[in-house]
Amino acid sequence: MELDQLKNLINEKVVSLGFSLVAFSFSKKDVLSLVIDRFEEIDMDTIVRVTKEINAYLDELDPFDKSYTLDVSSLGAEKPLKVDDLHRYKGKYVHVRLINPLLGENIYEGDLLSVDEQKITLSYKDKTRVKQIDISKDNISKVRLAIKF
Repeated sequence: MELDQLKNLINEKVVSLGFSLVAFSFSKKDVLSLVIDRFEEIDMDTIVRVTKEINAYLDELDPFDKSYTLDVSSLGAEKPLKVDDLHRYKGKYVHVRLINPLLGENIYEGDLLSVDEQKITLSYKDKTRVKQIDISKDNISKVRLAIKF
């Protein structure tokens, strides 16, 4: 089976399970690697469940004439986000890298309070004080989920 055809079939299966297929590769060392994502958090139990489902599906397809290893993973706890999807992450703790500094800083981490067409509002700690900042969406270079300590 061609890899493009297999990718399309696996993508359909992953979508039917409620996920999106972020990455697909088959290495020279015979490892079929899949990276999945969804809005809700993905824990290890979920990865195990999806791996079993995909493994059973691959057994039906029998796409390779040799043995291989299936590796299913997620983008992780600090997954990158798209600026256009930020409205879905209101209330989450995020790490924002800016194109142009605001108040002398290029990076802000904080709780995503609000999102509108032009800007986001973060609540962040500055030493012992909690502050808010509005950031233009056009000024966001990268944004990802972050772990709050």
